[in-house]
Amino acid sequence: MSQRELKEAFVSNLNGTSLEEVALGSFLAPLCLINRGLVWILYHRCKRTLPLPFPWISHFFLDFSMLVIPLVLSCTILSDVLHQVIMGLTLISMSMLFYIYCTCNHSANVHSQNTMKSFLQSHVQCNQVPFVTVFRVLVNVKTAISILAVDFIVFPRRYAKTETYGTGVMDFGVGAYVFANALVCTEARRKNLSSSKMNNVAKQVMSVWPLAVLGIGRLISVKMSGYHEHVTEYGVHWNFFFTLAIVRVVASLLLTLFPVNQSGLYGLLIGGLYQFTLETSDLKSFIIHDNDRMKDFLHANREGIFSVAGYIAIYMAGVQIGLYIMQPRTQVREWLNAVVKLLAGSCILYTALYVCQITVEPVSRRLANLPFCIWTVAQSLFFMSCLGIADMILLYFKRKSGCHSVPSSWSLYKKEKDSDEKISVEGHCLFQAVNRNQLLFFMLANLMTGLTNVLVDTFSTSDYFSVCVLLSYMFMNCCVIQVLHVFGITAKFW
Repeated sequence: MSQRELKEAFVSNLNGTSLEEVALGSFLAPLCLINRGLVWILYHRCKRTLPLPFPWISHFFLDFSMLVIPLVLSCTILSDVLHQVIMGLTLISMSMLFYIYCTCNHSANVHSQNTMKSFLQSHVQCNQVPFVTVFRVLVNVKTAISILAVDFIVFPRRYAKTETYGTGVMDFGVGAYVFANALVCTEARRKNLSSSKMNNVAKQVMSVWPLAVLGIGRLISVKMSGYHEHVTEYGVHWNFFFTLAIVRVVASLLLTLFPVNQSGLYGLLIGGLYQFTLETSDLKSFIIHDNDRMKDFLHANREGIFSVAGYIAIYMAGVQIGLYIMQPRTQVREWLNAVVKLLAGSCILYTALYVCQITVEPVSRRLANLPFCIWTVAQSLFFMSCLGIADMILLYFKRKSGCHSVPSSWSLYKKEKDSDEKISVEGHCLFQAVNRNQLLFFMLANLMTGLTNVLVDTFSTSDYFSVCVLLSYMFMNCCVIQVLHVFGITAKFW
């Protein structure tokens, strides 16, 4: 077999992992965020400022070490002991929380019950919803790690995309990317909506041209370079950029025709009708079993074309969740209640998924069937609720310690000096940097993935050398994005 055929076989015919392992991985990033925040609190209580003539450099290395490196290690050399890694991080978090709690100035505190009551009644600044921003960034960062890591032997095959049925970590990443975009779309935020609905649709059509260009560019580069491709993923000519573009345009059109506040219902109807069609027609057999890809464009790209229906359902559900999250709230109690409801929604959807997999069929990313849609939304809500709880923990200890300079986290209303410090800290935060240029980060990761595959023989490298390559790759991606952020550059020209 040629090198290309070996690489294609390496990412083919996989069955994924369990729902429990995917859910277990949701605890890793929140724990990393808590530990990063607690390190900030401890350091600033002692020194108030970080050393070096360029503070953003030390901020960048701290963020990369505590937020990115654990994500890389957890899906490579530490993947088989993930539960132990999470237990270890939990122990570290509890130790720092206990230390901060015990060393705070208790003379300024009242009874613990009154302290908690006053905390819940505190008001937070609502320029952004931190756990939503962090969720979107983490989906992007994990995607960037996975698209290269999957070509190395050190990356567990159970994490890669499944062939037909199953739940791989990368399967969730694809659906979560669509869900994350829907959370902050203009319809969910109710922003920049003109009186003419058709004008809004026209704006959405114009806004997706970069995705179409990237899709065409990827198609041309893959075909010309002979780069390996898994055709049962999207098809011969299709790729994820095309899916993103079409989903956004079609969903925007639907949201002009139907009430935005009922988008979740319409998403369920779309997913249900699509599943009904799969069960009552030859469509499922056509997508999975038809081997004639040379007949026409539809046969060649059937996975990418028909799976759009499932991704539209996910997008519509994301808009509904976004509408709920973006509702105006000011008190900590209100946001905590919202996070608990997200967690409850996740539990309800996981129950529905269990029933659906027994009575209908298993999860299939290739089909983007109804179980896949339910799983994507359920796991996304669970992940977001974990991030929200982590942020509430940080907010409580920020208030108790008097340190408010933790980036990508809620801020209580405070003095103008503290507000200025918060702005300065956010200006150096790696996650804020990625959030500023998410599409550029995604595009850069794709380009670096192709370049790395050309320069490195991913089959013959040792596990530790593979990890070094992955860390170097992520360091370069993050460094470019961080520099752009420090200089205030937003790469958006459309």
